Amino acid sequence: MKSHDVKVWSIRKRPYKTPSYDVRWKVGDVPPFSETFRTKALADNFRAKLLRAAQKGDAFDTETGLPDSMAPIKESLTWYDFARAYVAMKWPHAAPNSRDSLNETMTLVTTHLLADRAGRPADDVLRRALRGWAFVVQAPDEEAPPVDIANALRWVAKASLPLTTLKNPADIRSVLDSLKLTLAGAPAAAETVRRKRAVLFNALAYAVELGELPENPVTLVKWKLPKVTKEVDRRVVVNPRQAAELLGAVSYVGGYRRARGRRLVALFACMYFGGLRPAEAVALCRTDCTLPDKGWGSLILEKSRPTVGKRWTGTGEVHDNRGLKNRPANETRIVPVPPRLVRMLRAHIEEFGTAKDGRLFANERGGVVASTTYWRVWDEARHLALTPEQVASPLAARPYDLRHAALSSWLNAGVDPTEVAERAGNSVEVLLSRYAKCLDGRQDVANRRIAELLDDAPPE
Repeated sequence: MKSHDVKVWSIRKRPYKTPSYDVRWKVGDVPPFSETFRTKALADNFRAKLLRAAQKGDAFDTETGLPDSMAPIKESLTWYDFARAYVAMKWPHAAPNSRDSLNETMTLVTTHLLADRAGRPADDVLRRALRGWAFVVQAPDEEAPPVDIANALRWVAKASLPLTTLKNPADIRSVLDSLKLTLAGAPAAAETVRRKRAVLFNALAYAVELGELPENPVTLVKWKLPKVTKEVDRRVVVNPRQAAELLGAVSYVGGYRRARGRRLVALFACMYFGGLRPAEAVALCRTDCTLPDKGWGSLILEKSRPTVGKRWTGTGEVHDNRGLKNRPANETRIVPVPPRLVRMLRAHIEEFGTAKDGRLFANERGGVVASTTYWRVWDEARHLALTPEQVASPLAARPYDLRHAALSSWLNAGVDPTEVAERAGNSVEVLLSRYAKCLDGRQDVANRRIAELLDDAPPE
């Protein structure tokens, strides 16, 4: 709170063995303030400053008793110290993938906000120090960092530029431009750039909240976000014959005895025949499957087990264990599955059983199937099932493309978009916008209907 009502009293000598001098003054209606000085000259100098400030009409702070011109200068917080504080604040409540994104963004911006100081570590050491130690909330029993990492972190703490550097529009624009690159210096995907920009914006909003910045500097510059292509490329979508050939090829990967591919055939089939996301298929449990001898079955989806890495989960496990995407915790989704997938799942259970926790799909040691595992199997299956030209093309390049094939084929078959969206776990708007280019024959249907309408129209 500020006040202009100031009264400065005379200097009073305190009669001690070592004399001292008090300057007393009053600001507004709060109790008087006082400062003690070793000599009368120092006290006179301080009193003169107070009087000059009062004569100039400066506002005095009712908490410190000092005018703005004499307020203590707040030590500027470095970007590095602020970024570490922000990560510590966000970490406990962030999902593993969000922690990874937070860490990546803070590392990238920190490397950009370093002064040209002697002793700079090598780029790879700097990245390892920031990515693996500085912006990770370590467990209490975590080992100390290696010597080269500790030295790199000490250098960063000294070389980091002040947080207030970002108040300069040119500097914040430069930081935003740096988000368009990966840590290795390659161009980043549009979706990645948008995600990192959101992390930076939220971090600087926190700086405003703490009073470190007057306003969010990201809003001071007109910086264009790259456009994100949300539509699915129709070239990735397989037809039923190609899907059958690919699933057959999966069974040949890794030999019969080891069954590296055979134990994953039904996993890929869940993506194609049920439209499941890979992480949803990995988490599927036997108790959530209704698999009758004949006819359609159903799957109750509740969990997702994406591969995110031990560093981000905080549990020591590589896989996160969370609810369904874009749904509240513990909410489920029921997916009807055709008889062919029912038979494949029954055959899988009969041959391979289930994991100890009831999961349908497990690796050779009974653990959660890693994304790297099914990606490798899928890559080998593509080389077995497709022609060299098709292998070089985007056709089913990723396991996730089986889900794209499922949803687009349902829409092309005339299934109501609301029903497809419900089974897929998407909104209708997202579904139609993503699969607009994958819908075949809709133009012909529209043309026929328009022609019929015109033919029935009365002559002019």
